Amino acid sequence: MINIVDNFINLKSKISLINNGNKTKIIAVSKTFTIEHIKPLIDYGHQDFGENKVQEAEHKWNNLNERLNINLHMIGKLQSNKAKKAVQIFDYIHSLDNQKLANTLSKYERDLNKKIKYFIQVNIGNEVQKSGINVSEIDQFYDYCQKDLNLNIVGLMAIPPIDNFKENFKTISKLNTMLNLPELSLGMSNDYIDAINNKATYVRIGSLIFGKRFNK
Repeated sequence: MINIVDNFINLKSKISLINNGNKTKIIAVSKTFTIEHIKPLIDYGHQDFGENKVQEAEHKWNNLNERLNINLHMIGKLQSNKAKKAVQIFDYIHSLDNQKLANTLSKYERDLNKKIKYFIQVNIGNEVQKSGINVSEIDQFYDYCQKDLNLNIVGLMAIPPIDNFKENFKTISKLNTMLNLPELSLGMSNDYIDAINNKATYVRIGSLIFGKRFNK
């Protein structure tokens, strides 16, 4: 049986060796895994967990007593019709990727009297199949979210093309610095080292901690 806590400790040790003073946090990507599967890591004291689907997150986390100590991150595509529930459930949303969604989230923040921390998702490779704001539109979209809607934008997020991810990591890191944003959500199990070397403050790690993902 996989020892999740040992996997996490080993990963954290590797990150500490390459961190270069940059305090990178691990988002344990718990999508498709049950609470029973991930509870050893909760009991260990880890606080940042990532989910891809609003309905799964609601079912999994709402009845857990330890939820008060958890930072729950929405890392998947978010539809506007799920925005209200997302504001209720999540502490961070990493996939803010269009103006309609920004408007809807702003409305529900006011209705629910709750503030969320947001990452703007950037389509750094201009890929048709991926969501995100084009690089040329980042400044305008950031200003709109921050100034017009009063959303708390803490950083950028990207999932770069596999064939050129190192250069794209550099690009997204420079954009994040130019906007003077404190956080950068970048990197997964296969590329987290390069992400950290490009100033990622959050890496989204699933299989290196939990093992092979359950199919859903």
